[in-house]
Amino acid sequence: MNVQKLITELPEKQTADKELQAEAKKLQSQLQVMSQELDDKYSNYMAQRDSLSQLIRSTREKEIQDYDQRIQNFNKLAQQSLSQKEQELLQPIIEKVEKAIQAVGEEQGFIYIFDVSSQVILYNSDQSVDCEELVKSKLATM
Repeated sequence: MNVQKLITELPEKQTADKELQAEAKKLQSQLQVMSQELDDKYSNYMAQRDSLSQLIRSTREKEIQDYDQRIQNFNKLAQQSLSQKEQELLQPIIEKVEKAIQAVGEEQGFIYIFDVSSQVILYNSDQSVDCEELVKSKLATM
């Protein structure tokens, strides 16, 4: 069976994807605000640069560099946060599918069930059965 295909078809996965996209959109919006602020700071600095004393010029350059670093850190933390959120949302879905596969395997007396999405098939006889529909039926009753 193709576990990846099955998971993507589940309503729970589609709901999780929407939630993840909403979170990503919020973080992207914040990043855009910060980037615009950096652009404004840089533009203002460049417009005034020639009229500034060396001390003020150095201070503003340091502020711009620090703000740029904060944006880079925010971006890194945002990626980590999204990755963690994705794990949190997917874990219950994966566990549910694993339970359904286990139940189908036991009910049907299968010896093995292979996940063709991982492309690991060690043996495929003429009597092989694609049990995806059985697992879908089991998920509907859970």
